[in-house]
Amino acid sequence: MNNTTTLRVPVLIVGGGIVGLSASLFLLQQDIPFLLVERHSGTSIHPRARGVNNRTMELYRTLGLEESVREAGASLAPAMGILNDSTLVEALDGFQAPKARAAFGGMVGSLGEVSPTAGTRVTQDALEPVLLASARQRGGDLRFFTELTSFSQNEEGVTATIRDRSTGQESTVQADYMIAADGANSPIRQKLGCSVSGKGSLGHLINVLFKADLRELVHEREFSLCAINNPLVHGLFTSINLSDTWVFHIGYDPSQGMSAEQFTPERCKALVRIALGLPDIEIEIKSIMPWESAMRVVDNFQHGRVFFAGDAAHQMPPWGGQGANSGIADVNNLIWKLGLVLKGGAGPDLLVSYNAERHPVDYLAAAESAAAADGSGMMTMNKQGVPSGVANRFTRILGYYSYSEPSQAIIPDQAPISSDLDLDGRPGTRVPHLWVECQSQAISTLDLCGTCFVLLAGPEGHAWRDAAQEVAQDLHLDIQAYRIGADGDLLDPENRWPALAGISPSGALLVRPDGYIAWRAQEQSGELKQVCRALLAGRDGENA
Repeated sequence: MNNTTTLRVPVLIVGGGIVGLSASLFLLQQDIPFLLVERHSGTSIHPRARGVNNRTMELYRTLGLEESVREAGASLAPAMGILNDSTLVEALDGFQAPKARAAFGGMVGSLGEVSPTAGTRVTQDALEPVLLASARQRGGDLRFFTELTSFSQNEEGVTATIRDRSTGQESTVQADYMIAADGANSPIRQKLGCSVSGKGSLGHLINVLFKADLRELVHEREFSLCAINNPLVHGLFTSINLSDTWVFHIGYDPSQGMSAEQFTPERCKALVRIALGLPDIEIEIKSIMPWESAMRVVDNFQHGRVFFAGDAAHQMPPWGGQGANSGIADVNNLIWKLGLVLKGGAGPDLLVSYNAERHPVDYLAAAESAAAADGSGMMTMNKQGVPSGVANRFTRILGYYSYSEPSQAIIPDQAPISSDLDLDGRPGTRVPHLWVECQSQAISTLDLCGTCFVLLAGPEGHAWRDAAQEVAQDLHLDIQAYRIGADGDLLDPENRWPALAGISPSGALLVRPDGYIAWRAQEQSGELKQVCRALLAGRDGENA
């Protein structure tokens, strides 16, 4: 008797880590049903990623999760400073975390003009439960301890077989599209035989998660990272909760006959004590996990109806914290496009823009992260004790990338993008942030994004509302129009919006659901419908 059931969903997500869980929330935001499967029984038990950058927090803000995410990382939030010495005890001698926090605050203080929020430290094992609980509370279908066992695709969709690992029950899933968020060793990528580029393996390391009460040692000296170099051990401490939970990364070289199996709990305890400079401290080893520092980027993020995101699309060293953050940006870029196509609002050619936009910026993030690794794959430091290359990519570490390559979903104007932090209204950049008043409440222009296209006009752009209504009716496109000004729909008493957006008082920005600018009209224009039809990848909206 065949007990196999068949499920029909628009989107199948494979992988329930940070990227897959974020994808589920963005799909819920777009009101797109999905099924997420994750082979493990629960969320990550290992810290791994340790923070979300400014741009990721902006995205979580649109989901109403900003404060929940910040609370989840509260214990690690004071961590500041990247140190370098022969032991942690020596590195902390003279280090003052309040001064380090003040210095960092000075570096990022100007970002208050750029964003309504800021990134935060939060470990993966603390963040994932927040995302999972929110997705389930909003009605998402997320199944853990369920694995993908096989799949095939054709022009109509993806057919997958999944198995409940607790009961052995198999089910068939018919999906229009599949998102592969199944990690750096992605079985989906391997089955499809996808080619990859990049430096490849950079080194091998052991991730030692351990318990040790270091509260007194780090009080008022709350550090983030500490590189250790002495004749007996080469490694890196990462703070997890600034109390009793820590990680120590240890490099090893297989070409010299070394293997992960040689790092037994007793050996790891001894190495951690040496690196701490505390030979008698009590240590409990929680886990020992080998990992590879590597740069591998899939050459095309789209293979038919399968889309790669996160580590499945781009493996990179964690030096700069861009791996998970890049993956979250991936799915945010992809899912509004999937939503339009699935709802019949755009042609499938729109989906080609996912690879066109995300591949160049993800490759750059991976290359810069790889450049910050030494011969063993560990983070390198310059003579001033600063991680290599950080200053040159600071805005990108904060998550501010621009889409400057040709894309179906962007209509460029004649002003080229010169910097990732030039958020001045040019198509391909994130919409400028401006605090405005809406129904007696202060909101950011970024808060308007997330669910649909938004048209943000200057104070004299009265005609844009009618133009947007015509587009909504004729092209069946969900679009909201606002006039920003001293007497506008969104109150801007000083009429700052035109200068920030690079438009005249009668001009407007057309902003995509992901917060990126699709088109800029310097002045009042009758081209909105034509522009939207081009952005919708050739769909004939009037005949739909």
